Amino acid sequence: MDDAPVAAAAGGASVADLMIRRPKVLPRTATLALARASLADDHVHMVLLVHGDGGRDGSLGRLCGTLVRTDLPTGERDDEPALPYAALAGRTVAPDAHAHEVHQAMAATGVRRLAVVDDADRLLGLLCLKRHHRGFCDDVGVRARAAER
Repeated sequence: MDDAPVAAAAGGASVADLMIRRPKVLPRTATLALARASLADDHVHMVLLVHGDGGRDGSLGRLCGTLVRTDLPTGERDDEPALPYAALAGRTVAPDAHAHEVHQAMAATGVRRLAVVDDADRLLGLLCLKRHHRGFCDDVGVRARAAER
């Protein structure tokens, strides 16, 4: 079990040091069907809806909303846009936030995913608390799981 990310967090690491740098994103125009399909993967806990492709600033586009399973309505048509059901409040964190403090808050509240955004709401990454709450997911682990499929 790799607890190195938690040790790094306790040692003064920032959220930017521990975030997934290339999380999966969907365009802000994504439908409920596409959001549901993304969340059908048991490793996906949060859908990130973005506008634009990012750019030289290292961002992944402007974050317009996030969706978790409980946000998705039942009975709505699959071709409906997903964005009206998305939220940002309580689901983002600044890249320079102290990782140890964020880890403690996430573990205490049961929140396992936070979108990492800058002051202009540009998506920089995703902070992913592991199921056991003793570490964070990393890019290497995400790529390995994707290769297993």
